[in-house]
Amino acid sequence: MSFQDAYWAAPPISRTITAATVLISVPGHLGLYSLIWVLFLKDYVFTIRQLPQIWRLVTAFFITGPQLGLIMDPFFLYHYSSQLETGSPRFSRPGAYAWYIFFVASVIMLTGGIYLGGVTLLNPLSMALIYTFAQEDPNRVVQFFIIQMPAKYLPYASLAITYLMGGPFATMIQATGILAAHLYDFLDRVWPQFGGGSQWIKTPQFVEKWFGTPAGTGTARTYGTAFNARANGPGQAAPQNQTGSGGGWASGSAWGSRGSGRRLGGE
Repeated sequence: MSFQDAYWAAPPISRTITAATVLISVPGHLGLYSLIWVLFLKDYVFTIRQLPQIWRLVTAFFITGPQLGLIMDPFFLYHYSSQLETGSPRFSRPGAYAWYIFFVASVIMLTGGIYLGGVTLLNPLSMALIYTFAQEDPNRVVQFFIIQMPAKYLPYASLAITYLMGGPFATMIQATGILAAHLYDFLDRVWPQFGGGSQWIKTPQFVEKWFGTPAGTGTARTYGTAFNARANGPGQAAPQNQTGSGGGWASGSAWGSRGSGRRLGGE
């Protein structure tokens, strides 16, 4: 398989943000242009004295560290992003993962960028992915460098490494990723399921339509293949539920909804 084939076979959102990270960071660290043009500097974004440089709201999430960071940061970004995009049931609906990325990035921008003054936000974005990955199965055993540990400890081990190598300020910026992912989990799952509240961050319909695939098209995921339902035509009844107690094949109740029938050879 060629590199081009491998790229297009990768999960679409994960490959896009990873490619953006490489294309923005590598030339900057090699001196082909100055990274000062893509850092998040709020005085250049929120200004009326000159044209606001709003691209910094996006590019700040795609700047790696120098040297080894040029390899490790995109690797971890793609690894955990692709795991969530293809392996998490909560992101099975069209556009759900893109909406998750937008939500956590917005919270990181407000807290780590605007409030704390961080100029690069890739580390907190990766931390948000790690935290959500760990929440999917907290007790699974994962490899962290040469140490094996339950996934629930992975975010905090990453914070400890950042504290040792980058200091308290870098650790606070990275921790905003945990805040963002925890807030998403609370509003998307904890509050609706256990608090009896509404799901406040449901994926908007226009996002679902944008990322939707044609009816009947299968999407490969780690737990199987998800198929989009066929749209109902004019005058067509809504499709029956195929599983559970609503009249599915598994429960056998679907047979009871087909009438009494007639005996073969009868009137």
